[in-house]
Amino acid sequence: MQRFRILYLFIVLLGACTPHRAFEEYDHHAVPDYSRPDAWICLPARHNASDTVPLNTTEKDLQATAKVDVFYIYPTLDLSGGNWNADIYDKHLNKTIEKTAIINQASVFNGCCKVYSPRYRQATLAAFYDKTENASGTKALHLAYSDIRLAFQYYIKNYNQGRPFIIAGHSQGTLMAYNLLREFIDTTALRKQLVAAYLIGYHVDKNFFKNLKPSDSATETGCYIVWNTVATGGEYTKLSKFFSGVCVNPLTWKQDTAFVDARYNIGTLNHSFKIDSNEVGAGIRNGVLHISKPIHKGYKTFGTGYHIYDYNFFYMNLRRNVEQRVAAYLKTAGR
Repeated sequence: MQRFRILYLFIVLLGACTPHRAFEEYDHHAVPDYSRPDAWICLPARHNASDTVPLNTTEKDLQATAKVDVFYIYPTLDLSGGNWNADIYDKHLNKTIEKTAIINQASVFNGCCKVYSPRYRQATLAAFYDKTENASGTKALHLAYSDIRLAFQYYIKNYNQGRPFIIAGHSQGTLMAYNLLREFIDTTALRKQLVAAYLIGYHVDKNFFKNLKPSDSATETGCYIVWNTVATGGEYTKLSKFFSGVCVNPLTWKQDTAFVDARYNIGTLNHSFKIDSNEVGAGIRNGVLHISKPIHKGYKTFGTGYHIYDYNFFYMNLRRNVEQRVAAYLKTAGR
C-alpha cells in the first residue's frame, strides 16, 4: 500500500510540473550572458551559500587561497510546469537552489576549491519522462545544455587561467556535466587540467567515455566518481535507466561490492546543516549504492531511493576526498 501511495504522489507531482503545450509553443527566456555576474549563482569573489560550512565543525571556507576550481552544476529544482525550461532570474527558484543544492552540495568543495556555478535554463522534471512525439523533454534538456556549454566556455576563457579544475553535478546537473566531459575534456588537452569529476545522482555507463575511467582509489586523479543511493534491499526498478550503472562507494572510493560499516562514515550533513557521524553504511549492488537505515529520522525516500541525499549522507567523506584528490593532483603537477 505504501508503494502505491508513493507512486500516486509521484504521478500527481509529475502532472503538476508538466507543461501543457509543446516546447515550440512557449516563449523561451533569453540566452544567459555569462559575462554578467548575476548569471552565476556562485562566484568565488562574491558571497553566496557555497561559502557556508557545517555549524558544528571547525571546517573553513578557503576559496580565497584555493589552487583548484570546481565547476558545479545544480540538479532539477524547477517543478513549476509553467515552461519546459526555467527562467534564470526567477527569484523564488533561485532562493530554492541556494537553500538546497548550493548549501548542501556546492559547499562541500569550498575547503580547497574556488566554486563556480552558472545559472542555467534547466529543464523541468517532466522533461525526463516526456514520451510525446514532439520530444519536448529532449529539446528542453538540449536547451539546458546549450547554457551549460556556453557557461563552461566562458569560464575557461575568462576565469580559469590554466588552473586545475573539478567538474561536479547532481541529477540533471550530472547529465549536463557528463555532456561537458564528452565534448570538451575526454578527448582534448583540457583533460590534463581535470583533477576529477563527481558525477553524482545520475546513470553513467562504463562505455560513455573514451579516456576517462571511474575511480578505484581515494587519491586517483583524472577520473570520475559516481553513485546513486537507495535503501538496503531496495532497487530502482522503473527508474533504473536514470540511476544504475557505474558505481563508486564513497566510504572506500572503490568499485568493489563489499558493504562498509557506518563507522567509516565520518559525517552526514543533516537538515539543520550540522554533521552527524556514523549515520549510514554503504555497499554497491546492481550498479547502485545501498545504504543501511539512517540512525536519525526525517530522511525521505521515493520508493526505496534516497536521491536527494546523495551528497548529504557522505558529506564529510566527500569533503575529505576532494582534498585528497586535489593534493594528489598538485603533488604530481609540482604545484
